[in-house]
Amino acid sequence: MKNSVKYFLIALSIVLLSQDAINAQGVLGDAPYNGVYKKEANQSRKPIDYTPLRESDVMWSKRVWRMIDLREKMNLPLYYPQGNEVNGVKNLAEVLYTSIVTEGTLRAYEFGFDDQDFEKQLTATEVEAKVNKEKMITKVDLDDPTIEYDTIIRELFNTTRIKKYLIKEDWFFDKQRSVLDVRIIAICPLYNDAEDASKAPEALFWIYFPHAREVLAQHDVFNRFNTAERKTFDDIFWKRQFSSYIVKEENVYNRTIVDYKTGMDALLEAERIKLDIVNFEHDLWEF
Repeated sequence: MKNSVKYFLIALSIVLLSQDAINAQGVLGDAPYNGVYKKEANQSRKPIDYTPLRESDVMWSKRVWRMIDLREKMNLPLYYPQGNEVNGVKNLAEVLYTSIVTEGTLRAYEFGFDDQDFEKQLTATEVEAKVNKEKMITKVDLDDPTIEYDTIIRELFNTTRIKKYLIKEDWFFDKQRSVLDVRIIAICPLYNDAEDASKAPEALFWIYFPHAREVLAQHDVFNRFNTAERKTFDDIFWKRQFSSYIVKEENVYNRTIVDYKTGMDALLEAERIKLDIVNFEHDLWEF
């Protein structure tokens, strides 16, 4: 009887030890994640659909071009992080460049201030040529310092050079819903020259924004107020959580504000255009 109890206790101990070993192996085998909870990927997230709009519903519209300066505090989430991604977060320039050149999920179009903006599509090679700059520099021969020669160097794409974005958008009044609405049509990154800071930034190419929303909705952006809130680039543009100023409104001369205003007068002209849009809606409902 005693031997039976002894053997039973030994067998029970072996079973319990084996179970502990299995549980320990399962815990150690789980992949660690950086945080108190496992973050779900945004790979399947889709942008919010636009409200259906017919031509007959639009009773008034105005096209404007805005400049987004990433050096402003409100726009810093679009500029950072620089270099490698941090906790799965990339900056806007890196997301757009990768989508066009590497993944091929976005298309780039030749830049212009007219209605033919999306007629000429750029290939991935042409886009790389625009962002990977080739420059002619003069070097001195190491063997004979009196001899100088010219050589071409290639400056690879650096997202820190993208400090501004130009967006084209349409403001319109939808009489079906009785609301003044706005939709971004295209976005264009501006490239700053690394050597000449006084040189005006170069407009690289247009990206059709409704197509870009599919990509932007799948990439998180840093939320400095609440990191638990999963905010994407599409959320920033959809909710208008960026700072910008108007640089052009559609006009018969096809000219920008700086073509006929300078300095403080240009800023006041941009404010006038913005107030004209606000006052249009206000005048509709004033009795």
